[in-house]
Amino acid sequence: MTERHVGLWLHSNRLEAVEAAAGLARGLSARGIECLVAQGRADEVRVLASDAAIGDMNGDGHDIELLVVLGGDGTILSAAEWSLPSQVPLLGVNMGHVGFLAELEASQTSDLVQSVAERRYGVEERVTLAIEVRCGDEVWRSFAVNELSIEKAVRSRMIDVLVSVDNRPLSRWACDGILVSTPTGSTAYAFSAGGPVIWPDVAAIELVPLLAHALFARPLVLSPESKIELYLMDRSDAAAFWCDGRRQVVCDAGAVAVVTRNEQNLRLARLDLAPFTNRLVKKFQLPVEGWRNGAGSAAIPVAKEAPC
Repeated sequence: MTERHVGLWLHSNRLEAVEAAAGLARGLSARGIECLVAQGRADEVRVLASDAAIGDMNGDGHDIELLVVLGGDGTILSAAEWSLPSQVPLLGVNMGHVGFLAELEASQTSDLVQSVAERRYGVEERVTLAIEVRCGDEVWRSFAVNELSIEKAVRSRMIDVLVSVDNRPLSRWACDGILVSTPTGSTAYAFSAGGPVIWPDVAAIELVPLLAHALFARPLVLSPESKIELYLMDRSDAAAFWCDGRRQVVCDAGAVAVVTRNEQNLRLARLDLAPFTNRLVKKFQLPVEGWRNGAGSAAIPVAKEAPC
């Protein structure tokens, strides 16, 4: 009986994810580590790796030391719904597009088996948000790894939202919506909406109005200990409250969303502790090459390739 277990979480419909999972299962099984496959997909992996120790991932995850996620950022966000309560670290293998949360590209998995077998990885802690939405007598609770987004439910009209920070009114916006983002989410929806990129080791909360009809509608960076309340005003149309674009509740005027820092951080496994700058340059393909180092000019280093 194996004493070590690694979880595998697969993209919902990519065959290459099943193939990669089978390869990992064979390599880890040869080193005495059993792979437990999530979402009832163990049989698909067994077909390609019949000689490996493969089980179904059930329960609370106390026996799983690491969850390897094979997919894009969306797959990692789905896996976070399981890993955040269990506090099992995630290690993402990117099979999507940008893959900001992933540690490796699909082509870089050759050393992953040995790194996992030897426990040659660190764990990075990321801020997450606790969300409570009060709709009349109903209370809806969830969490966000990337962001809470409040978006108009009726396309033809804006919503009317009053924002309060630490029990003090900040501003009232007629807008398409508002984002409350983590540093992790600052390179996702918040970035597209004009918010700043926040380095993931910075503990902060980002607030970004979406197309507000107001003179003051700048993105704001708040303390991680702030309590943010968003009031859907009495004359406002209905709004949808989304967590990570995956979980939502739709509320009429009078609803209130309360956002605070979650007690549980997201735990991401890292094989390489290269600076976040490297990841940012590579993922956004930032133009850093072509600088001329003339006489008297400081040399400008070019970001080196690093695992993502």
